[in-house]
Order: sequence, then C-alpha cells, then structure tokens
Amino acid sequence: MEDFYTLQGEGFYAGQAAYFIRLGGCDVGCTWCDVKDSWDADKHPKISTEDIVKKAKAHPGRIAVITGGEPAMYDLGPLCDALHAEGFRVHIETSGAYPIKGSIDWITLSPKKFKAPLMECLEMADELKVVVYNKTDFEWAEHHAHKVSKGCKLYLQPEWSKREQINPLIIKYIQQHPQWQLSLQTHKYINIP
Repeated sequence: MEDFYTLQGEGFYAGQAAYFIRLGGCDVGCTWCDVKDSWDADKHPKISTEDIVKKAKAHPGRIAVITGGEPAMYDLGPLCDALHAEGFRVHIETSGAYPIKGSIDWITLSPKKFKAPLMECLEMADELKVVVYNKTDFEWAEHHAHKVSKGCKLYLQPEWSKREQINPLIIKYIQQHPQWQLSLQTHKYINIP
C-alpha cells in the first residue's frame, strides 16, 4: 500500500528511525482501524521486493517495520531475507490471526476481538500491544497476557479517538498492574506518518 521513512511511534522501539512497509490486505475488520484503505489489497499496486528494499536502504535507519493491513496474510520470507541482506532488523506488527512466515527479529502482536490470534503467534510475540477502546479491554488484555512468553513486553494503548477518556483509565490500571506499560501513538502527537 505504501512505504515511508519515519520514527516508530509505538511500543518498545518508539522514537527510533524506521522504514515502514505497509502491505494491503486485511480481513480482521477492526471498526476503529485508522488505515481502512489498506483492507482491499487489489486497490494497491504490486511492488517487487527488490524495489521495496532499494527504497528502504536509501535511508540510514536499519529497522524495517512490516505492517498493514494484516501482513501475516503473506509469506514474508523473501522480503525478510532481502532486508536482512541489507543489514535491517525486521519487525512486524500483526494481529496474530495468521501464522507468521519469514525471519522476523521483533514481533508486535496486537490481538483483535474480530479475529482471534493464533496461540503460536502469542508464544512468539516480543511485545503484546492491546488497544483499549473501553473498560472491558483490560480483561481482554489480561486474557492474552497469560498466553505470551514470560519475557514479552506488555503495553496498553488508548484507541486514538477515545484517548481523552481512556488515558486516565489506563494510567490507573498500570499503577495497579505494573507489569503493563503505556504505549502512546507518539507519531500522531508530533504529526508524522
């Protein structure tokens, strides 16, 4: 769908330079998705792995984030291999609804109620990022936190349109459950892609 060089805005790597590769195609269907234009893969041109990597390596940052849509719908092996050959760390942002194919260095798993994550993806996650839209999402977060590995980072992130109402709830929750951390969409606050 698109690719661009920016800063990672969320989670453990927030603030670091990263090249984003957004793939079209998603059948998870989150009502609050901020890139619904990515859902229909046929609306976007197909670009070769070589062209994507050529554009990425023109920048000095060496983190490549594969996102979507739902990037795990695809075999990412060739793209991961090509990025690794150019010295990139390869990250993925996924709902975990599909098996992850490819050599990924960092897995951000953000489970969605619309299509449950696979246990194998939960076990592989480096960070669990739960978007909080309402109070019941804390229970949803804990349900998935019990399924990830012991070293997995745990993040609660307010849904952007409800951040004013949700941030105080998340802060209070984290104070009572310090295994969790706050993830903000800093890229939206500083107005970068």
